[in-house]
Amino acid sequence: MFQKIFLSFVISVSALALHAQCCPEKPAAEKRQALWQKLQDDLRDVDQNLDGVMGLAVKDLTSGETFFIHGDEVMPQASSIKIAVLANLYLQAQQGKLKLGDEYVVRKEDLVSGSDIMLGLTPGVTRLTLRDLATMMVAVSDNSATNVLIRRVGLDNVNTMLDGLGLKTTRLRRAMMDLQAASEGRENISTPREMMTLLETLYRGKLLNPEMTADLLKVLSTHKESALLQGLPDDVVAANKPGELEAVRNDSGIVFVKNRPYILCVMTTYLRNEADGSAAIRKITALTYSYFDRVGRASDYGRVVSPK
Repeated sequence: MFQKIFLSFVISVSALALHAQCCPEKPAAEKRQALWQKLQDDLRDVDQNLDGVMGLAVKDLTSGETFFIHGDEVMPQASSIKIAVLANLYLQAQQGKLKLGDEYVVRKEDLVSGSDIMLGLTPGVTRLTLRDLATMMVAVSDNSATNVLIRRVGLDNVNTMLDGLGLKTTRLRRAMMDLQAASEGRENISTPREMMTLLETLYRGKLLNPEMTADLLKVLSTHKESALLQGLPDDVVAANKPGELEAVRNDSGIVFVKNRPYILCVMTTYLRNEADGSAAIRKITALTYSYFDRVGRASDYGRVVSPK
């Protein structure tokens, strides 16, 4: 009896050893984790070399992994807050409170500086839809178009939506180019973590239905002058919105890397030189894209297949 049990044990061990030799288990994730750690080290280096203060959030939308630098620091958003305005416009359209096709007639009293398109239109004559205004707000960051939309949706409604999403820090507190409000400290604000959460909420369709989600992301993906886009290959799409103020450079968006989309939110403030902030955003975008592109094209063993 003992001999039979022992023989069965030997056979089982031998079979396991043979399986290990010819049929290795799925490789562990240590190699990818090592690459992920190197990316984090590189991002910290960019932060350390910036003459200013940087906030950063990166989220892998496949694995759910995140990385933050000053992730919960409240930062001025400049035009990046327009993502929240866009989200509320689409939410109210979904709720039937307005239609994206509703028309607006350009008025002289609505025009403010930083409006490359609106300032060239004919007051009292030119008609635009709310979706047209949204595209102008995103593509060329037109401040007049943004203010028309803020009045249409209501500043308080934007903040109520943010509260409902659990975003207690992100706030729309003034219209664009309201210098008095800005001098009083009423800045439009968020944190890297909260802006990341807002973008993920939109990406996962947790705020809008599929049709509205797809159209919002299409508008947000309109090509624009952006440090984030400058850090990406020309054929890579990103749904993002940059923001600029004196001593401030920001860019937040979803980068649609094939097989490995991710969210990137970079916020810089207290900059001695604004160009350094833009350069940091470009560098961070290039670093993160390199990682997610490689991981998206690699096997479990790290073998990368060129798209060409």
